[in-house]
Amino acid sequence: MAQQQWMIYGANGYTGRLLVEQAGAEGMRPFLAGRDRDTLKAMSDQFGVPFRAFELTDVQSVAEALQDMDIVVNCAGPFSATAAVMAEACIYAGTHYIDITGEIEVFEHLQTLDERALKAKVTLLPGAGFDVVASDCLAAHLHSELPEATQLQLGFCGEGGTSPGTLKTMIEMLGKGGRVRRGGKIVKVPAGYRQKGIVFSDGRRRHCMTIPWGDISTAYRSTAIPNIRVYTAVPLLTAIAIRVLSPLLILLRVPLLKNWLKRVVGTRVSGPNAQQRAEGCMRLWGEVRDAEGESRVAWLDVPEGYQFTAMSCLRVVKRVLQGDVQLGFQTPSGAFGAEFVSSLPDCQFTDAESAEALSVGQS
Repeated sequence: MAQQQWMIYGANGYTGRLLVEQAGAEGMRPFLAGRDRDTLKAMSDQFGVPFRAFELTDVQSVAEALQDMDIVVNCAGPFSATAAVMAEACIYAGTHYIDITGEIEVFEHLQTLDERALKAKVTLLPGAGFDVVASDCLAAHLHSELPEATQLQLGFCGEGGTSPGTLKTMIEMLGKGGRVRRGGKIVKVPAGYRQKGIVFSDGRRRHCMTIPWGDISTAYRSTAIPNIRVYTAVPLLTAIAIRVLSPLLILLRVPLLKNWLKRVVGTRVSGPNAQQRAEGCMRLWGEVRDAEGESRVAWLDVPEGYQFTAMSCLRVVKRVLQGDVQLGFQTPSGAFGAEFVSSLPDCQFTDAESAEALSVGQS
């Protein structure tokens, strides 16, 4: 049997490099790939693994670059600019596709490729990092506790910095406004549409606002719950400012302004350092309710987001290489079950019987 080969595209980015380091620590030898040949060559020499430099210009040329790969992990964001071409190329090449996106539009598009991926015997598994493994597994866990749930709310908070790629994706997302799922449909709403206080596992109540997180797409696929909101913790004044200025965020759609902001991010932001990643953590909260008003609440604590992403994504790669995944489009919990996240180091669920004492504010 030929040796299995896999590739990290965007290996020279912040999260891509973390994944390369994690893979090396576990004795794995991925191909490195991306657009910048010089940077990839330097990384190839440093880690002692092969590399390929190519751009995502057209499906056919990318498929040729993937033809001997069993898996490609796409770490090149914003994924709205990379996922479609790479996923199409994977279908042509017969290569499994994994990425670390949290972008609703990307999840929705890749779901439309499900039938073609099945025919090509390919798995499409986006959101294999903190976006959205942790929250997707929490959603599925809560659904198993209350199968008749009609409402799902998720929230998270964290410590540490943000990578250039994440900030560039946020610039893209802010220009599109907010999103919630209502009656099974994704609905556009203003940025910071709803705000509430959420008590996380450390007992602290934090001010949170709704954001267009990937679970608006994936949690519905995983649970079929028709009404979904996702919150993140932000300072009160920031949340108010975002809500008030929401109509002006449409300016971020202007290419000149959007591209300038991305260039600024690329030159001034480096992401959290090793100590911040080691000491940080992410705390998640979730609540489900059914039509009768019965509810369930759970918390999930996991390592710092980028640390978690490298760990989680590599575990997904291993499972796919082992053939332990269904073909076609998959969410993380759909592929591996709600308890996949708790099988990872330092990840733990905590359940509560009642939601009333744990969240307050507008809902």
